[in-house]
Amino acid sequence: MNPKILIVFFLLLNLTSISIQNPNPKSKIPKSIPSPAHVELAGYGFPVGLLPATTVLSHNINHTSGDFSVKLGGACKITLPPDNYVATYSDTITGKIVKGKIAELNGIRVRAFFQWWSITGIRSSGDDVVFEVGMITAKYPSKNFDDSPACEGQHSAF
Repeated sequence: MNPKILIVFFLLLNLTSISIQNPNPKSKIPKSIPSPAHVELAGYGFPVGLLPATTVLSHNINHTSGDFSVKLGGACKITLPPDNYVATYSDTITGKIVKGKIAELNGIRVRAFFQWWSITGIRSSGDDVVFEVGMITAKYPSKNFDDSPACEGQHSAF
């Protein structure tokens, strides 16, 4: 093999290993590219982490009535921060959305106090997100939902 080619090869190999060992700590690599549904959710004032990091097959929003539906690639189970409640997402999530408020929500359930509860609404209130389960509410910092959680158990439609 040509000695010049060997030298170039070893230099490239060395540069590659240096860049892998010393990544730029200021550069942020996104965990995943948000879907259009995640982007639209953020446009209504909600953190993208309210939707799991799963394949969003489609979403529809009637901008007049606020009616929406999100079709996921399959049902999904996640753990909600910070209290580690287990939540399940159906393959289809529906409700009504306006700036800062989701109502008539169907398709998301959470396990608390040894029972499954349907989350019926979500409000974005300043730096907090308020989950509604009927008349009961639970408030958490919005920053807990900055990143979309990965599905722990997904039954893919593919």
